[in-house]
Amino acid sequence: MSKPHKKLVAWQKSMELVEKLYKITSVFPREEIYGLTSQIRRAAVSVPSNIAEGAAGRSPVHFKNYLLVAIGSLNEIATQLEIAFRIGYLDLLRFNEAEALVDECLAITFGLRKSIR
Repeated sequence: MSKPHKKLVAWQKSMELVEKLYKITSVFPREEIYGLTSQIRRAAVSVPSNIAEGAAGRSPVHFKNYLLVAIGSLNEIATQLEIAFRIGYLDLLRFNEAEALVDECLAITFGLRKSIR
């Protein structure tokens, strides 16, 4: 069975983002396991999941809608990372690295959405 989403750079990069965010959140305080850690991880997993679901033989209109959900999740992540940085869970280097990857994922996903007719 073909898995067209695996060929998409947007999916590949978002999977990289998931891995990075799981590593970052693994050192968050234990009391955040059901708070910020969970929020970041769920939003991260949502991105490649929605790209994959949208690419699974959906109409172009439906695929674009799934990509919009992925873009929304990326914006959630950006906000959650900013919160984590402001409250001291992330140092500047890790924050900048994660934010750059989120921005890259946003640009690629926006580009993919724009390319769909």
